[in-house]
Amino acid sequence: MADSIINIQEEEEEIARRRLNDLIEECPQLQKGEALIRKAFELANEAHRGMRRKSGELYIFHPIAVSRIVASEIGLGVTSVAAALLHDVVEDTDINLTDLESLFGPKVASIVDGLTKLEGVFDQNASLQAENFRKLLVSMIEDVRVILIKLADRLHNMRTLDSMPEHKQYRIAAETLYIYAPIAHRLGLFAVKTELEDLSLKYEHPQVYKMLEEKLKTNEADYQTIIDSIAKPVKERLDERGLQYTIKARPKSIYSIWRKMQTKNVPFEEIYDILAMRIVFEPADNGMAEKTQCWGIYSILTDLYRPNPDRLRDWVSTPKANGYEALHTTIMSPSGRWVEVQIRTKRMDEIAERGYAAHWKYKEDDDSAEENEVDKWIASIRQMLENVDSNSLEFLDAFKLNLFTSEIMIFTPKGEVKKMPVDSTALDFAFEIHSNLGYHCIGAKINYKLEPISHVLKSGDQVEIITSEKQQPKYEWLDFVTTAKAKTKIREVFREERKEAVSKGEQIITERLQEKKLAINARIIKKMLSFYHISNKEELLYQVGKGAISLDNLDKVLTQKSSNKWIKMWKISFGSKDNAEEEDDDDDYEDDSSDPAPTPMPKNKNVVLSDEATQSYSIAPCCTPIPGDDVVAYVEENGTMTLHARRCPQAIKLMSSMGNRIVAAQWESHKVLSYLVVIEIAGIDRQGIVSELTKTISFEQNVKMRSVHFEAHDGVFAGSIYLYIHNTDDLQTLIKKLLKVKGVHSVKRKEKSEKAE
Repeated sequence: MADSIINIQEEEEEIARRRLNDLIEECPQLQKGEALIRKAFELANEAHRGMRRKSGELYIFHPIAVSRIVASEIGLGVTSVAAALLHDVVEDTDINLTDLESLFGPKVASIVDGLTKLEGVFDQNASLQAENFRKLLVSMIEDVRVILIKLADRLHNMRTLDSMPEHKQYRIAAETLYIYAPIAHRLGLFAVKTELEDLSLKYEHPQVYKMLEEKLKTNEADYQTIIDSIAKPVKERLDERGLQYTIKARPKSIYSIWRKMQTKNVPFEEIYDILAMRIVFEPADNGMAEKTQCWGIYSILTDLYRPNPDRLRDWVSTPKANGYEALHTTIMSPSGRWVEVQIRTKRMDEIAERGYAAHWKYKEDDDSAEENEVDKWIASIRQMLENVDSNSLEFLDAFKLNLFTSEIMIFTPKGEVKKMPVDSTALDFAFEIHSNLGYHCIGAKINYKLEPISHVLKSGDQVEIITSEKQQPKYEWLDFVTTAKAKTKIREVFREERKEAVSKGEQIITERLQEKKLAINARIIKKMLSFYHISNKEELLYQVGKGAISLDNLDKVLTQKSSNKWIKMWKISFGSKDNAEEEDDDDDYEDDSSDPAPTPMPKNKNVVLSDEATQSYSIAPCCTPIPGDDVVAYVEENGTMTLHARRCPQAIKLMSSMGNRIVAAQWESHKVLSYLVVIEIAGIDRQGIVSELTKTISFEQNVKMRSVHFEAHDGVFAGSIYLYIHNTDDLQTLIKKLLKVKGVHSVKRKEKSEKAE
């Protein structure tokens, strides 16, 4: 038996070596450093010997897979591949950084250090998930290859996520969507970003993903016919000009289709720009600029087909902040379908797929390139990291703001262009230019018209900031600024004030407890947090210090019982002890995290939401899910659970930063409680239609109306109906019946409801 196991492992190691050989053979940039790569492989293979992943496969397969993504899909070189092979050895084995530095040099050791997670939690309010991410970014600003390898690592983890428990799939997918996919976009890694988004959707909303995947496959032949009909005359014109080109066709990614369905609140069939065609050409060596040649192909295209004037995007003249260059237009096909067409040179296409940073500056040890937009972005991250007083969660919020994907162009009075996030205000622009300009900003002249500092800018605005030495920063500014830089700089001013309030609050509580011959301790703090509905100790001290909490109810706080009611709730909510055993190690996934909870976390990570367990959870007001919706539960510090819809932005943020407090949740049949749901109805107006709609609803036994509001104008009507309903099945049944009413064009649920008794 032992010999059989040894033989299997030897066969697997031989497979690993063959995969490494294939990688080196397929990637010419690796062949000069083949000896270093093989040396890294042998060390990693020895260090990980005997280890297996959750899937059961030999652990060394994972570093090899990450190395393949790094070299083949991103285009990095020898140093990066060596670091990718070694990226888990310090974290998971007895090898240390000193060993790596002596064997492979300081660069490889430094990259591996940046990829190694921290151990332990530093303070009561820290999130290990966020602290690890902060450490990763500290390493990234020194060498962007750290984050590129981390993206490759995350991509392979997402490709193999099937082997993880369901609650961890949610957390990893949410963290990927919240942080890693936007980073891939910001670095110009389109292919990586798209696959990360699609895989996140696959695990967060598996039924939705499967449905969209099947619809795309069903329509695949029709899509190809449409593209072929468009491409044929275009090819003829391009051939006449003697251009070397390729025409590629693809539908939108599954995630982008789903996002559009959510944003516009429409079904798949009403997404009319699913198709995209890409023309990639080799610029002619005739002295004509690439931009001019792109516009030449655009001219050919629009001679043949009518373009949508509102859908022209010129990223050739002004590239995106991630370096993306292309000309986009949307044309009407002969079959009546809108088709997006992207026009790029081969150089632009490589940057679009592999990323500006990877293709230009960081392909392998090249420090000679001029500063580009990625460098500027990294410089802004460096500035955020210099703010050492901010906690990890605050930093994560600021970083997320810095990952803007939609940009506007703002002009200074001298005509210089600044790229800003959509929804930036005049005050954001002032801070973007200089912190002191922001601190003393009192208004702005926007296109020569005086506007307040809260004025939201539009692309093309010319902005002149007006200042006064008497102006001082105000805490209320945080309510309307949108950029990470502005928020960080404003918070810096008030951080010292907060520290003083926290210190004062601790002193007040200590003195009040001493009057009762008590000392401040964790048990009392826990009671106060529960009584005042505050999430952490620092916030409690701050509220007391600034006078928002007077402690007039201190006797009541101290006498409240700390019963075992939450333990009873866990028994109701989490099922039997037999199902409650599961190891909480996460292999090489980055979600074994977060802040320490005063209440023990349940071992079973799957909650069954039954009518009998109603008192153990509350409905999140930000997304207000109802039975039947895909949900997750967030365990508050006092042990209660808050239910969020899985697609809720707040839930995604919590899973990304406080993952250890997330548990998977599933509804059982609910027929006791009703939930308030709003449906929106629109259609052609006719006499008696409102009466017919309300009559249809009244016949539904599981539905009760609370209020009805309709408006009619120019022959069409739109309205809202507030209903009490048990679950999504009952809601869908009602929607189908309402759609059968003559004149009704659409019936949609508005994503807002509340729990009703």
